[in-house]
Amino acid sequence: MKLGFVGTGALTAAIVTGLKSVADNSVSVLLSPRNEEIAANLALRFEDVQVASNNQAVLDGSDTVMLAVRPQVAHEVIPSLRFRADHHIVSLIATLSLEEIATLVAPARKLTKALPMPMIALRQGATIICPPDKDIAALFGGLGKAIEVESASEFDALSVVTATYASFFKYLDTVHAWLKDQGVDDAKGRDYIATLFKALANAPDASPASGFMHLSQEYATRGGINEQILRELTDAGLFDTFTQSLSGVHKRIVASRT
Repeated sequence: MKLGFVGTGALTAAIVTGLKSVADNSVSVLLSPRNEEIAANLALRFEDVQVASNNQAVLDGSDTVMLAVRPQVAHEVIPSLRFRADHHIVSLIATLSLEEIATLVAPARKLTKALPMPMIALRQGATIICPPDKDIAALFGGLGKAIEVESASEFDALSVVTATYASFFKYLDTVHAWLKDQGVDDAKGRDYIATLFKALANAPDASPASGFMHLSQEYATRGGINEQILRELTDAGLFDTFTQSLSGVHKRIVASRT
């Protein structure tokens, strides 16, 4: 694969870093010069990574092209480029539908939408791919987990999950702050929380047939302290509010398509 990136920001850097950490890697990479510092650094660090003279040179030297420009400039940057019919276009632009991308990259006809996350640099996490494509699934599957979906509506719903990261860390921060208020050493408290929740994250893989609520009930021993906090948060409507927030983000994502 000759892989080109139009747009060289943090996400491009994460994908390239992940790709080049794979021992048996035969993907050559051509980068947009848009962010000169990031592009030059990647080219310096990794073999088979080069910086093109401009975005058109990226297209001319690639068979698979990842569109990684900011949504605000997509309609300015993409139409100025000359795509080939044999290009495979992979859009990383969350707010543009496949139909909209198709109008911008004609005559290219093979289109895929993907949503990788920054942790892909460490070959962790999951990337949503729509529609299913064996080549793109293989590429991202080597950098974590590739989840292929058939419909744009399913892709949009799964995209909402990425809006929960900050809340997760705020949850941990709340526990950490409470420990500090009890006189627990800052570093010890952080280490304990991080280690425990890292272990908890393995529970779904250890019990693949168990739903998340089943796992919750396993830890919520009747009359125990886990049950107490779960009951009090539920009674306070915390999870209902959380569901409403998820729906609000979903409406925002869908509205961005129109």
